[in-house]
Amino acid sequence: MARQRSVQTMKPATAAKKLGVHLDSTPAEFREGVVSRDELDALQADPPEWLRELRANGPHPRPVVADRLGVSISGLARAEITEPLTTAQIAAIKEEQPEWLRRERTIRAEAQREEARVKALRVEKPRAGR
Repeated sequence: MARQRSVQTMKPATAAKKLGVHLDSTPAEFREGVVSRDELDALQADPPEWLRELRANGPHPRPVVADRLGVSISGLARAEITEPLTTAQIAAIKEEQPEWLRRERTIRAEAQREEARVKALRVEKPRAGR
């Protein structure tokens, strides 16, 4: 006899994070229920209008803001940006190019170079031992 598969569900906050949207900006029905894995897959495959609108215009959660600005989440915190930003606000910051943005982009680039260097060393080390 085949065993029935249990339905996996997640809290709305988890689903919003996976969808890359700010939870407080989602419709009440989304925030007040639970989301199954199948529902999440359906939202990703064929996003409804509210999801397309949030992804395009925001407000965006910190990870999305940080990524669009090319800085780390810590960099946003250092710049005292703690609230979700809209696409227009992100574009205005990019246009303005404030000192903190230039500094944080440099810090992120240096961190990424260091990560790549360490990763390359890890790959080389096993080869050297052969």
